[in-house]
Amino acid sequence: MFGDRSFKYSKSYDVLVAGGGVAGAAAALAAARAGMHTALVEKTIIFGGLATSGLILIYLPLSDNRGNQVTFGIAEELLHESIKYGPGDVPSDWRNPDTRSRYMARFSPAAFTLALDEVLLKAGVDLWLDTLICDSIVTGNRVTGIEVENKSGRGTMHAKCVIDATGDADVAYKAGAPCVEQGNWLCIWSMEASLEQASAAVAEGSGKKLNADRRLGGSDRGNGTPEGMRKFHGTDGRDVSEFALEGRKMLREFYEKEQARRGPSGRNDIFPMTLHTMAQFRTTRRIEGVGTLENGEFRKHFDDCVGMVADWRGGRDVWEIPYYTLIPKDLKGLIAAGRCISTEDQPWEVMRVIQAAAHTGEVAGVAATMAVKSDTTPDALDIQTIQNELKKRNFLLDVRELEQ
Repeated sequence: MFGDRSFKYSKSYDVLVAGGGVAGAAAALAAARAGMHTALVEKTIIFGGLATSGLILIYLPLSDNRGNQVTFGIAEELLHESIKYGPGDVPSDWRNPDTRSRYMARFSPAAFTLALDEVLLKAGVDLWLDTLICDSIVTGNRVTGIEVENKSGRGTMHAKCVIDATGDADVAYKAGAPCVEQGNWLCIWSMEASLEQASAAVAEGSGKKLNADRRLGGSDRGNGTPEGMRKFHGTDGRDVSEFALEGRKMLREFYEKEQARRGPSGRNDIFPMTLHTMAQFRTTRRIEGVGTLENGEFRKHFDDCVGMVADWRGGRDVWEIPYYTLIPKDLKGLIAAGRCISTEDQPWEVMRVIQAAAHTGEVAGVAATMAVKSDTTPDALDIQTIQNELKKRNFLLDVRELEQ
């Protein structure tokens, strides 16, 4: 019937992960490997989020700048998966603080996509691509599932525990949880082909140089933003469109000038190879958590610590992650992971990136599994029980144990 909006299908799971970026992938892996019937729902047809669809091709450090590894588990596993089918190497000297090297890698987004598919399928996760989250299903103050839509029509997915790894706190927001929003400076990353990169690759006898990118626009602090350009909000439909169009305009103008500078062969010597297929916002919307990680709280110990992340900007500051930053206020049955956990502006910059997203994803998957097995919700779990499980995974849970 024309205009029929009835639900066409319904699915039930132990754990439902909303958002297939790196945080969602890590959460789904943790839950599925623990025996949970797990679904991973992604709006695009590529897992990995900003790392893959967004072409942000640097797996940021698992170590500080003193040679200390601070992030472990699935975050470390995915670092190596990111270079399994493509170019990239972990610096061999990252443990030496004198080299300034860190435990990280540059990867090919396409190669990482192939590796993520493989590891998720091997874990037995029920994968839903091209599936848009339309609404949250809430009973009382408990999230029990989501409404989705794909080529099969509108459907429902129910779960004993739901993980919000959307990056924008979409599930929490649609369920009525309090959230915080933040604007973004204009920027764009794209993949580039150039005669120089090809020549360098031939000279080195390696294709690594072909994995080249072009970055334009503002940094996380706004440095390099086009003069007079305002901030954009990733939760505003018009802003998302304008952000994407303005970014591509900036890229178009760059190549117009660069190709003209090179003369008649310019368009054959340098050109864009691949553009991102999701908006490259850094921070959009995050939950207001039961706890919030605040500015200046690096190297501070929390009794509910579930791991730690080194600031990617230099590596001097190490931040513990309090468990209750993953738990939204006034809402049960839901736990957040990735860049939408509860953090103020500076720790938000630290926690929004790839290794932190993978780390909080694994924590969310572990907690969701425990909640299902105990027939409770993530907010009601005993923190020491969670920490005991994380210690089995060799997680560091006290920043004071690091070499200063």
